Amino acid sequence: MNQNMQPQIELNNGVKIPQLGLGVWKSTIEDAANAVHAALRNGYVLIDTAKQYGNEAGVGKGIQAAIKEDGIKRDDVFLTTKIFNGDQGDYDHVRQAFEEQLKALQTDHVDLLLEHWPVDGKYNETWRAMEAILKDGQARAIGVSNFNNERLTDLMDHGTIIPAVNQIEFNPHIHQQAIVDFDRSHGIKLEAWSPLGSGTLLRNPVVNKIAEAHNKSAAQVELRWGLQHGMIELAKTIHEQRMKENMEIFDFTLSAAEMKEIDELDQEKHSLWYHDFQWNGNPDGIGDYVATPDKW
Repeated sequence: MNQNMQPQIELNNGVKIPQLGLGVWKSTIEDAANAVHAALRNGYVLIDTAKQYGNEAGVGKGIQAAIKEDGIKRDDVFLTTKIFNGDQGDYDHVRQAFEEQLKALQTDHVDLLLEHWPVDGKYNETWRAMEAILKDGQARAIGVSNFNNERLTDLMDHGTIIPAVNQIEFNPHIHQQAIVDFDRSHGIKLEAWSPLGSGTLLRNPVVNKIAEAHNKSAAQVELRWGLQHGMIELAKTIHEQRMKENMEIFDFTLSAAEMKEIDELDQEKHSLWYHDFQWNGNPDGIGDYVATPDKW
């Protein structure tokens, strides 16, 4: 699909974001570089990374390769990254750490900057720094990730800018409807991480029956389902052929009955949530390190 023809969603500050993108969670620096280059070569616009993934340098390398070899311009890319949990809390430290992230990404700005998780006692001060980053032009939009309604309400009570996006786990096995409804009531767009349920749904008989009816793959049906729910979708893969397949979800529509069948697969089970982190009072949590593929 031509980059200029991809469906887009307008954020609350007028910035437009593509509705389908590439995620690089669990990718090594080398794999992220190759995947980003391949994605941009195949018409992707939205690229999503994070300091916590440990591969921002690879993403930057992949974007530069696409610029040099394929005629892609930096303005053709919608780049998202996130403030690392371990960097949160101190205004000056957030600003300095983000400067280093920009260097790793080889850019002077990102298109969307998110708080990766709402670190207790720190997320409001982090947001204050992010508001300054936005005003200074180092980000075109700012938002949050993995915020429940209580924490998001607290952040909006203390901040001056309403987040443009809340990136949450969303797939047929987990809908988080209360968060979706709350965010939409405040004009906050929803972005789905793990839209394929870490692959667990690819063997689901309901999904595969519907896929067969449309001559599509299970992954394409799951992405289409999220798209029809109005989500911005972040599909993770390092394989170029799967990238191409994931992009081929704009030429069919799921019926209301098919949507309902998939909706009913909901189990509301998080694969990762607050109790998994030390900052939420769990001494056995995974902590605030930069993740490597064998740890996530």
